[in-house]
This record gives sequence, C-alpha cells and structure tokens, in this order.
Amino acid sequence: MQSDYYFCFKNTILIKMIREDRIQLNNRFIEVFKLLQERGEIVLNDRGGKGMGDFAKKILGKRAYGHIIRAYLNQEDKRVIDYHQARSICREYGVNEGYLIDGEGSPFGFDLPKANKRNNIPSSRGNILFTTVQAFAGSGAGMESASPSSDEDNEFFAIPGMSGNGLVAFSIEGNSMEPIINDGDIIICREIQSLHEIKDNEIYAVKSNGSLWVKYVKRIFNSRGRIVGLKLISANSLEFDPFEEEVNEYTRLYKVESRISSL
Repeated sequence: MQSDYYFCFKNTILIKMIREDRIQLNNRFIEVFKLLQERGEIVLNDRGGKGMGDFAKKILGKRAYGHIIRAYLNQEDKRVIDYHQARSICREYGVNEGYLIDGEGSPFGFDLPKANKRNNIPSSRGNILFTTVQAFAGSGAGMESASPSSDEDNEFFAIPGMSGNGLVAFSIEGNSMEPIINDGDIIICREIQSLHEIKDNEIYAVKSNGSLWVKYVKRIFNSRGRIVGLKLISANSLEFDPFEEEVNEYTRLYKVESRISSL
C-alpha cells in the first residue's frame, strides 16, 4: 500500500514537472506564431498557402487540424504543443530551435550570448558578436552576402554601458550614410523581433534577399494597415536616391544603437 502511494505521488510530481515544461514551450510557440503572422508567413484566412490549414498540415500533418493549433494558441485550453511539433515549426519556418525548444537566444537570427542573469554583467568573452559580415550602405551593386561567417571566425567583445543580449557588430563599407556613419566605422546593432518595433526615420541594418543595407527606414503600409515594405533612405542624399524594399519572410532588421569610428 505504501509503495503504491509512493509510486502515485512520484508520478504526480513528474507529470506536474512535464506539464510546466510544456506550458513554457507552448508560451514560446504562441509568441513565435504571432511573430510569423507579423512577418506575413501566416495569414489566418489565406487560401494561397499561408492559412491556418496550411500551417496545420506542415506541423500536424493534416489541414483539418487547424482547430488543434487554435487550441494551442488559447492559453486557457489544456492542450499544448509537443517537442516534435515544435521542431517541425523550426524546420518549416526558420525559427531558432534553441529559442523555441530551450528558451535560449532569440526567435530568429543569430544565437547571441546572454548577459549574466545575476548582475547583468556580460560574460568574460563579451556580449557583442563581431562578425565578418560587411554592410555596404551604398547601392545594391557589389553587395556581399549577409550571412555570418563560421563560428571560428566570430569574436565577442564588450563596451561599457552596452549590456544585454542580441547585440551584433560589423564594419561599414561605402559612403551613403556619411556624415552620420562613415566608411570604415563599426556599427553595433540589436535585432528586433517584430516589424511593429520599427520607428520611422531611425537607422537600421536591413537584411533581405542576400543583401544588407544600413539606412534610415520608413514603413510602407497596405490598405489593411499591414507593413508590406520599407523605404530605405541614405544620409548622403545628394549621391544616393531612396529606394523601396519589399518585406518578406527573409527580411531581418537590426536597430543601430552605436558606432565606433577611427581616431
């Protein structure tokens, strides 16, 4: 009798532990789902391949399981997503698996180091990722790929007053942002997760279709109020005309927070 009671008690604790773990997983799924909607990769009533049924087919195997996805999105419902389904989301939509599965890093983009949780002091290797990616702020001609180099080529550093995670730095080549940002400057920026975080007429690094621009940004809306594009404006407007870039599932934005100039 005592051993049976112990077995039931132990299993109750185990179920509660798994339940809490899955709840946290499901909460991250809800956040990722909203971000995918904002990026235009999921359109609830769409019939062209991006609707709820299409999402359900990719993740659960059947279009008719859209009601299950809706249950996962309802925090009052007892049903929660499992790890196999979460990994399918990462594979199908380019979501950072470290974030969705383990709660580490950011939903999209680089897996950047976190600040020390106790005192918010960066780790000994620094909290800013310096990549070999070079941002060409001029015209599209001659731009290099925006993909970061291998981990062996990446370095980390820290700057007093710049704490937290999600920081990345790279060098500028070109004069389209002069005199605000000069050729040879290093900019430090932080990835934003939602297009709605964009503030018009501020400087961002915009990664899209294999190219990387550093520009003043203005949002372009459609008739339904959804962001469908970005107007990219150079500081050196006498030499470089503004142009528009369509927003798609591959678009990534990084808010420029600081620059390092040569003496």
